[in-house]
Amino acid sequence: RADNASKEEQSNNILLDLRRITQNGEDWIPKSANEIAYHLIHTCTMSTENNAPATKRLADEIARQVGSYHEHFAIDSVVSGILTLFTHVTGRRPQFCSKGGTQTEDLSLQNVQSRLRMVIAYMMAQLLPWVRGRKGWLLVLSTGNVDEALRGYLTKYDCSSGDLNPIGAISKTDLRQFLVWGSNHLGYPSLKEVAAAKPTAELRPSGDMSNGTSSQCDEEEMGMTYEELSTFGRLRKLCRCGPVAMFEVLLREWRGIYNPLEVSRKVKHFFRCYALNRHKMSTITPACHAEDYSPDDNRYDLRQILYRVSWPWQFAILDQRVKQAQSCRNNEQHPPTNSLNTSQCGG
Repeated sequence: RADNASKEEQSNNILLDLRRITQNGEDWIPKSANEIAYHLIHTCTMSTENNAPATKRLADEIARQVGSYHEHFAIDSVVSGILTLFTHVTGRRPQFCSKGGTQTEDLSLQNVQSRLRMVIAYMMAQLLPWVRGRKGWLLVLSTGNVDEALRGYLTKYDCSSGDLNPIGAISKTDLRQFLVWGSNHLGYPSLKEVAAAKPTAELRPSGDMSNGTSSQCDEEEMGMTYEELSTFGRLRKLCRCGPVAMFEVLLREWRGIYNPLEVSRKVKHFFRCYALNRHKMSTITPACHAEDYSPDDNRYDLRQILYRVSWPWQFAILDQRVKQAQSCRNNEQHPPTNSLNTSQCGG
């Protein structure tokens, strides 16, 4: 009886909190999780001409399954307005690489789409309660997982920026597994389709979209897979590996998968990207730390944010190690390597 009374008290407290937060009357009793979501969660699909039809459909379908208050609108006119302003000021108009532009122009056109989404998200967070006849404002939930933050595969002040990031310290691999679990157990079947979809930013023209998807691919642009990125993250953060130590560990871990030169190139590419993008961590959105190798600068990873991108001393030693390893393999010998492995680093 005591347990039943306690549960009833908890239920009443939850109901009182829901009425207070949603600003509904004292007689309001939600009939489903979808009804609660409709009052608590606000979602927006901010599409452009670069988004594939499958992406737009999935976004709207998930919002419907969750039950959120949802808006879907195109932001191409806003993007065009920014570019018109830039052209008016400078007399130049940037183009995507596919239309004859440079890499600098292409990247700027991708970034302006990303950053406009953040600006619009905050405007919606402030004004949607007013639109719905309510007081107050909303918190903006940002996106971007721990692997993308580690690699720097995000734009400063884009959708990775917000008030809280629910998935900010979760690896891409774990996130995919969670989506599949949620599809099977939470009643959101479209999540399984999201987990199976190819990760893509969809920020540049993709040409043929006859199959409903974009040709832009995150892993191709990053130059590494998400699985490799998780390995780099654990070695960098948990094992405190620099370029040379990481190479020596991976030379053994990836034996039979990559030759020494390929391992060296992957390690160098990771550390160049790490050095170039580490400054982004100074503005990363707060997240619940669910992964040991979170690169969050303000709350978790207190290493410097500025590095020499060339890593001259480390990369020179790494090149020597490659020659030694290749020589040993030619003689069918095992080269001396660091005793660390990814399992010792939480992998």
